[in-house]
Amino acid sequence: MTARISFVGAGPGAIDLITIRGARLLRHADVVIFAGSLVDRKLVQLYATKADVYDSAGMTLSEVITVMMDAYESGRSIVRLHTGDPSIYGAIQEQMEALDRLGITYRVVPGVTSAFAAAAALKQELTLPELSQTVIFTRVEGRTPVPKRERLSAIAQLGATMVIYLSVGMVEKVVDQLLQGVYTAATPAAVVCRASWDDEQIIQCTLADLAERVHEAGIDRQALIIVGDVLAARREGLKATSLLYDDGFSHGFRESHVA
Repeated sequence: MTARISFVGAGPGAIDLITIRGARLLRHADVVIFAGSLVDRKLVQLYATKADVYDSAGMTLSEVITVMMDAYESGRSIVRLHTGDPSIYGAIQEQMEALDRLGITYRVVPGVTSAFAAAAALKQELTLPELSQTVIFTRVEGRTPVPKRERLSAIAQLGATMVIYLSVGMVEKVVDQLLQGVYTAATPAAVVCRASWDDEQIIQCTLADLAERVHEAGIDRQALIIVGDVLAARREGLKATSLLYDDGFSHGFRESHVA
């Protein structure tokens, strides 16, 4: 059979931040299964005009796989639409594993993860010379545990730029664990809620007042916490600049302008 299953990243929220490939697959899909609790329904209505649409918010894994199998066996094309990029907290591995066992082919189409939409909203580069050359995507443990070596208190020893998913509802716990590392109460922090959506909210503060500011704003879900010294660059200026555009720096595409 030529029918294919495509796992597609819908992007962070705004309906025009889906990739061209993802939009094309949606337009030609016969069946769309989308994460209705996170993906804007307007995106599905705009692109998937001819598809049978299933909202997976109330479905189990076996129900999702059954819909895929039924469509696949009847020669129909299927898009499994996930928020952001499906490779980050997308819960697609278990779906792909089920399809592998059934011998069903599929592909994965990347999307814009909310971390990058949040950075864009903040107009902030996440890596800066002599401040941070590492970005960590992580979450605090909740009902879903994390490996002991990856607890926030452990990886906070690095002092890298931290992008914390799925944790704003436990913001006090986040702050407590971060302060067990090299971060201090004065470390810059930000929260971006519903990045790229029309009702996007942005909080810029320090770790000391992060929890209070989050509660004041009434934010308890669909938000990222970003922590690190890079967030102070717009206020304090750059500690160092990239060599890429420096007059005295040569590379494969440009000679040094300094004699």
